[in-house]
Amino acid sequence: MQMRFFNDILSSLMDGGLRLPLFSRGQAGALGDNPEAVLNAVIAAEGEISSLVHGTHLLDIFENLPEEKREAFFHLLLSLDLDPDALAEATSAYRSSPTAAHLEKISQTAEPGWQEVFRRLNATPGGTVRLVRMRQELITLAKKTPALKRLDAGLKQLMRGWFNPGFLVLKPVTWESPASILEKIIAYEAVHEITSWDDLRARLAPQDRRCFAFFHPSMPDEPLIFVEVALTTDTPDTIRSVLAGERDIIDEHSANTAVFYSISNCQRGLEGISFGNFLIKRVARDLKRDLPGLRTFVTLSPVPGFRSWLEKHDPELFALSADKSLIGEDTDDKILNAAARYFLTSDRPDGRPNDPVARFHLGNGAILDRLNARGDLSDKAIRQSAGLMVNYRYDLAKVEQNHEDYIRNGDIKASPDIRRRLG
Repeated sequence: MQMRFFNDILSSLMDGGLRLPLFSRGQAGALGDNPEAVLNAVIAAEGEISSLVHGTHLLDIFENLPEEKREAFFHLLLSLDLDPDALAEATSAYRSSPTAAHLEKISQTAEPGWQEVFRRLNATPGGTVRLVRMRQELITLAKKTPALKRLDAGLKQLMRGWFNPGFLVLKPVTWESPASILEKIIAYEAVHEITSWDDLRARLAPQDRRCFAFFHPSMPDEPLIFVEVALTTDTPDTIRSVLAGERDIIDEHSANTAVFYSISNCQRGLEGISFGNFLIKRVARDLKRDLPGLRTFVTLSPVPGFRSWLEKHDPELFALSADKSLIGEDTDDKILNAAARYFLTSDRPDGRPNDPVARFHLGNGAILDRLNARGDLSDKAIRQSAGLMVNYRYDLAKVEQNHEDYIRNGDIKASPDIRRRLG
């Protein structure tokens, strides 16, 4: 009942912005589809309604532009940059007289005009999701046009506030969830491909399987990130045992282990804004509340950078591991010993782990618990990791301290078995 009440309030707030006066729509139509004229109207709008109408019109124009003209649109936004002379003058005035008025002037002149444009676009009906899609385009263009990186950095900074974890809603995704959500789970799965509706059902319907996603109130039909969980009686060392179609389904209350086996970010337009650390710990605590018998929380994670590291550090093993038929018991020790060096010694200037997945989980307070040779023998996993998979363990009583030790000192918590492989 409480959640329904909360959702009704959010729906009312979002729907309220859709009823715009016809006269204001007429004003927008009078400007035509000239991006510069409409952008100027957004900036000049003094009333809330006119800002919403012109902002909606500007988003419409952008989305209808052919791909080759979208870069010019971003350069048009970039022309609304800050004025260095005005900022220097405001700073000088504050240095001479540090008053509240002079501080406010610094705030005004230190912000590019396009920051306020983005805020106004975000306030339009459906504006948040439309800006997420716009940023996806901007990220791509910024890679070939460095000047646009400033625009992307500013929009990303705004999105960090709009997508503050305190605003996000955690929801279970089940086989009974709306088809529109289920379709997106299939489309966005980035770790272990979902090949059919039957495959999806096998991950959602059994009582020993769970899926959770974060949603934003302004994007209720768009998952931001989701995690798939297997409830088991032990820690798995292969993905085959987790995804097997023919397996014994256990009673959820007999499970003692929760295995996070796939975490997928859904919105490329939110690149650089991390939700996964909040997601895993939130899901772990919710599962522990509902299933008190759970004692162990682990991942079964890929190692996407391992073989490229092998190519540089152990060319012989790199060549050997390219052939699936040659990966077996004879190579297990070689792969595991090399993996221990890969995880516990760093080639990076900052001294952090070589592996991006390791940086994510260790930064969240996890423990590097077990290395699993032949954990995933799919073609993709052979190419990326020589079949290696990893269990990271989340000790809920220690994650905060582990996180602090990692952030402050680069301290990697690893099991004795892994450390022994360093020799």
